[in-house]
Amino acid sequence: MSFIHRYGDPVLKSRATPVDRFDETLRNQVARMAGIMTDAFGVGLAAPQLGISQRVLVYRVGQDAPVIALVNPEVDWKGEESEQMEEGCLSIPGIQLDVDRPVHVRVRAHDEQGDERTVEASGLEARVIQHEIDHLDGVLILDRASREARKEAIRTLREQERAEEAA
Repeated sequence: MSFIHRYGDPVLKSRATPVDRFDETLRNQVARMAGIMTDAFGVGLAAPQLGISQRVLVYRVGQDAPVIALVNPEVDWKGEESEQMEEGCLSIPGIQLDVDRPVHVRVRAHDEQGDERTVEASGLEARVIQHEIDHLDGVLILDRASREARKEAIRTLREQERAEEAA
């Protein structure tokens, strides 16, 4: 998707700014993010992936599940159990990397209306939330991968870039 900023864009490596206004503009942004995420067949999307340096993310785990927006999310508890799983990223198309993350988390945030919410998540939902919060902190899956996997992924990304330029 042309709306989604890709690896190499500086906004993806910067810590996003907290949201301080819960207004129609924010609600429209959340709706737009949800639409773009759905169109891209993603399970999560963070505002920096659209070039917006705000601490906003949306996610949906399951085709029939509702889209959930988290504004200014902070993980306030992580379970001791962790699991390594393959992750992809809409900002790094074609790359899948093994990432180790806690299986259970609790997140405090606001919704797009400004109401406080607490999300206790496990499994895929916990993984998606942590992945998207990483985006808000300027962290990519490349940063969480092993050194060898990161080098191989960057080599693949450079090859993709050269192929796109040649086309």
